[in-house]
Amino acid sequence: MKKCIGFLAASIFAVSAASAQADRWQQRVKYTMEINMDVKTNRFTGKQKLEYTNNSPDTLKRVFYHLYWNAFQPNSMMDARSRELGKLKINGDPDWDSRVMDRISKLKEDEIGYQKIGSLSMNGVAQKFIMHETILEVVLNRPIAPKAKVVFEMEFETQVPIQVRRSGRDAANGVRYSMSQWYPKLCEYDQQGWHPTPYVAREFYGVWGDFDVKISIDKNYILGGTGYLQNTNQIGYGYETSGTKVSRPATEKLVWHFIAPNVHDFMWAADPEYRHLVRNIPNGPTIHVLYNRDENFMAQQFSRLNENVKARYSNDVSKYIEQVDNQWKEVADAAVVVYPFITKNFGEYPYKQYSFIHGGDGGMEYPMGTLLTGPGLGTAFHEWMHTWYQMLLGTNESLYAWMDEGFTEWSTDKVEAYYRETVTKKRIGNNPAAIKALDSAAQILPLNHAPNYNSYLGLAKSGLEEPLTTHADHFNTNAAYGAAAYSKGCVFLAQLGYIVGEQVRDKIMLEYYRQWRFKHPDVNDFIRIAEKQSDMKLDWYKEYWVNGIKTIDYGIDSLWEEGGKSKIRLKRIGKMPMPVDLVVQYKDGSKEIAYIPMYLMFGAKPAEDDSLQRTVYPAWKWTHPTYTVEISRKLGDMKTLEIDPSHRMADTERRNNKLDIPW
Repeated sequence: MKKCIGFLAASIFAVSAASAQADRWQQRVKYTMEINMDVKTNRFTGKQKLEYTNNSPDTLKRVFYHLYWNAFQPNSMMDARSRELGKLKINGDPDWDSRVMDRISKLKEDEIGYQKIGSLSMNGVAQKFIMHETILEVVLNRPIAPKAKVVFEMEFETQVPIQVRRSGRDAANGVRYSMSQWYPKLCEYDQQGWHPTPYVAREFYGVWGDFDVKISIDKNYILGGTGYLQNTNQIGYGYETSGTKVSRPATEKLVWHFIAPNVHDFMWAADPEYRHLVRNIPNGPTIHVLYNRDENFMAQQFSRLNENVKARYSNDVSKYIEQVDNQWKEVADAAVVVYPFITKNFGEYPYKQYSFIHGGDGGMEYPMGTLLTGPGLGTAFHEWMHTWYQMLLGTNESLYAWMDEGFTEWSTDKVEAYYRETVTKKRIGNNPAAIKALDSAAQILPLNHAPNYNSYLGLAKSGLEEPLTTHADHFNTNAAYGAAAYSKGCVFLAQLGYIVGEQVRDKIMLEYYRQWRFKHPDVNDFIRIAEKQSDMKLDWYKEYWVNGIKTIDYGIDSLWEEGGKSKIRLKRIGKMPMPVDLVVQYKDGSKEIAYIPMYLMFGAKPAEDDSLQRTVYPAWKWTHPTYTVEISRKLGDMKTLEIDPSHRMADTERRNNKLDIPW
């Protein structure tokens, strides 16, 4: 897709996006919403018109909506689940999400969240609906036929909860409103049927469509979020056209009018003290950064710092505020720096804006924007990369959280490494000790993904691991979910580079994006792309790595000499088979690679280092625990043997991978 596609009209945008992809039917939505916010009561009323196109071959007798904020009530499923996990101890700590804990159980009536439906009709006829806490079931008076379009109209009232998880009001970072999961949202219907997933902890899945949203709120509030602001010169606050005089209406409230084409969710945030930074990327999107710059609140934050930290600012709060300003400026400037790298390596960004917005309780991604609890650059990169591996691909996060979080972790590691090399190290200058300390702190040796490998290996040895096929809400522990979705998912891609070769893996990722953007791919769709690009069979990799929890462990078993040739016996100790790179280093300084494909691959990766001699051996059958490599040189010539010196294979015991030959 060309860069200019993001700047075309919405209808052309949608058609162009669909034409370059794999063929799969999808439902379609078009939301038109009007919201009236009362900042004194923290409630808003809303009217929603939803055009729903049933592109499936099925007749639909019911539809379902998400009512996410009903989770923020005592004894909700989210509350009960969090408190139950808090009873578990892992490494001496409760297993609950530290942001949630038992906070929901303590919310008062004016602090809870709720979404109440006043009326709901389809094509002008009132419909029967049933509340199931965070799911609204609508029993249709007339089924929706295949290829038919209907119009739902709804009136609803919502109370914004005290910020507990992702969304809400009066967050710890001082932001007034973080408005995510804030509207009645139609559940997805796909080839597996309806997905009325209750809001227990994580994750999300939505229908592609267009949003037209008008938000009426007190005129001193500044907003940011998904979509393109339509009335910029009436609103101002940094959105106005350069050189244009802002002409705000003489009313107590402003109506912010946003349009968002071809997205599967809509987020916004609002605060009277937002500072708005803008960066324009050549041939790319406009970057918006909005952060809370309430000096009274920042002074309170400064007062809570310990004396040693205050001393770093010479006990001067103005220097602390200056640093916060600079950190948010770096988020804006860094986005400009890394954007060309991102689009080259992961695919074009098809929209014309992206917003980094202060809010929420950590980092949480949405179409065209993210909520950030603070200006941490690593978190900002991570949430932005979710654009590629969730906002533009739309995988069902509940079933394939690792394809969202893990792929995002993998790409974030690469973006961070690029930024270190192009910006951070240039700031350091010619200071080898400082550069070494930077690399050590980033744990980039021997590979950029080392922290995620270490996290996965810890999970594999913990006894807590569950298959990646486990539903995101159904993991027995939060600890196992986090390490699996983020780290094991990241290792899946890094290790795929070991199996098929780095360059082939990178082609796979670009082709995956090209074919499946604006769709809802699953693991089978990804594997087929990988097989076609690599000309290998890779279903075995999915079966072992995704569907199971078997681990990898290869070792050097023994070596001997026969007839002037060396024999090296390798042993597969773990239950997961893999191809093997065995590097032999000789006393004269030369090296060679003995490459052993794994039988089930029915192929071999291309040579990755043309400077090294490589011999491709017959495939190692997974039924055989040992394999003997024959080298034409004598044992006395050898200095070191090592299995996978690149450390890309997630071997659970690396001490048996290397042998220094003593003679």
